Amino acid sequence: MAMSATQIRRGNVILFNGEPHRILEFHHHTPGNLRAMVQTKMRNLKSGTTVEHRFRAADTVEKAALSTHELQFLYGDQHHYHFMNNESFEMIELDDEALGDAAQWLTPNMVILAEFYEGKPIGIDLPSSLTLKVVETEPVMTGATKTAMTKPAKLENGATVQVPGFVGEGELIRVDPREGKYLERAK
Repeated sequence: MAMSATQIRRGNVILFNGEPHRILEFHHHTPGNLRAMVQTKMRNLKSGTTVEHRFRAADTVEKAALSTHELQFLYGDQHHYHFMNNESFEMIELDDEALGDAAQWLTPNMVILAEFYEGKPIGIDLPSSLTLKVVETEPVMTGATKTAMTKPAKLENGATVQVPGFVGEGELIRVDPREGKYLERAK
């Protein structure tokens, strides 16, 4: 599946020189009056080597063909995150590198889709929104509106997002884990 180079994100798996590579870091540059570019650092999933490459914004990259399986997140320890395949009940471990930015959004018993390349788990696909409780934030600002300034809020899973001033501690909110953004109050 082809996608624009500007859509590359940390954790994506692309085919580069015919082999699957996971994006470890990316930076979108638009230097002065020059053309936009995306500087990437990626790891070859077969050999383990790390490569840096600069894509032009107009370039297209091929996303790797991955199979998916439903997994339930059980727990995380210092080095790995442990999942159970809901179909075969097989236990699977993934590390921070395979999960990328998605690791901070995992909560116990969450069911996610895991990406497999040639039978090996290489990453997860989070849902488009999650409902989480705000556990720590500044007090509600009086007269705050939806378009007012934002403030940081720590969520029950440990992640921090910017929320409008009217959101207080203990409230349930919906967030987009892919972008790490506040969507709305949960109903």
